[in-house]
Amino acid sequence: MTATASLEQAPVGIDGRAARETPVHLRLTHRGRVVFGTIGTLLTAGVLALLAALGATSASASAEQSEQSFSTVVAAPGDSLWGIAESLDPEGDPRDLVAELVTLNGMDGSGVQAGESIAVPTRYADAPGVIPAQ
Repeated sequence: MTATASLEQAPVGIDGRAARETPVHLRLTHRGRVVFGTIGTLLTAGVLALLAALGATSASASAEQSEQSFSTVVAAPGDSLWGIAESLDPEGDPRDLVAELVTLNGMDGSGVQAGESIAVPTRYADAPGVIPAQ
């Protein structure tokens, strides 16, 4: 009985030696790097936008009026917001309180008219000349 042996030959390289399996390296051109960078940036922006949309709280408007009431000061002839701020808080910086009064009352500027009722922050409810909230 004769035995036949099959010999597998290893791949042969150009120089006649057995070829080694070497990893293939991907080389990108400048345009390829720009394309992959753009795709990565868009995917990241999309994920962040989705997370922001899912995590955002919703606001709803209602026709109900708030029941908040503020203590007020009635402006006398010749009064200014600066003078009112100084009388409310003699120790503090009047600029901060003037800005707060303008915001609280929804004023366009810092001018006041005689007889005008000006809402003051609740921390000044006990100051002299302040009319308590009703």
